[in-house]
Amino acid sequence: MKIGLISDTHGHMDERIAHHLEYCDEIWHAGDVGKASVLDDLQKIAPLHAVYGNIDGTEVRNRTTETIILDRQGLTIAMTHIAGAFGKYNPSTRELIRIHKPGLMICGHSHILKIKFDSENNLLFLNPGAAGRSGFHHIRTLCRFDIIEGQVQNMEAIELGSRSSQAVY
Repeated sequence: MKIGLISDTHGHMDERIAHHLEYCDEIWHAGDVGKASVLDDLQKIAPLHAVYGNIDGTEVRNRTTETIILDRQGLTIAMTHIAGAFGKYNPSTRELIRIHKPGLMICGHSHILKIKFDSENNLLFLNPGAAGRSGFHHIRTLCRFDIIEGQVQNMEAIELGSRSSQAVY
């Protein structure tokens, strides 16, 4: 199963995002969607699971949830927008980890791409960075990976280019 993971689009969707997600079996959005039209565009590519972020208004929040727990091939996945820093999770994320014991913890919010194993909680921490043009990040990113027999494999961190609207692709 191929997963496309995106976060912090802040209302921006372009052909580079669509290009890198087109062969995914599912797309997961880790919050700060920005506009409901981004959800619509992503759903045209593949089935979508999304959480809302701190910038999301009523229209996006009515179509998403704060947290998602998924099971894919025996792997438990927890996704929320604001989890806190790696290893220093906020109280709600610590509780989420305690109750669900995910093997994969996904968040957004920081705009910083991070893929790191948390040995204390026995999980892979994954933040795909930011795919949108708003924020302090310099390079837009997303992730793509496979889940095979309950294991994350073939992890790709994909650079989409500069966040500047003047970027040439």
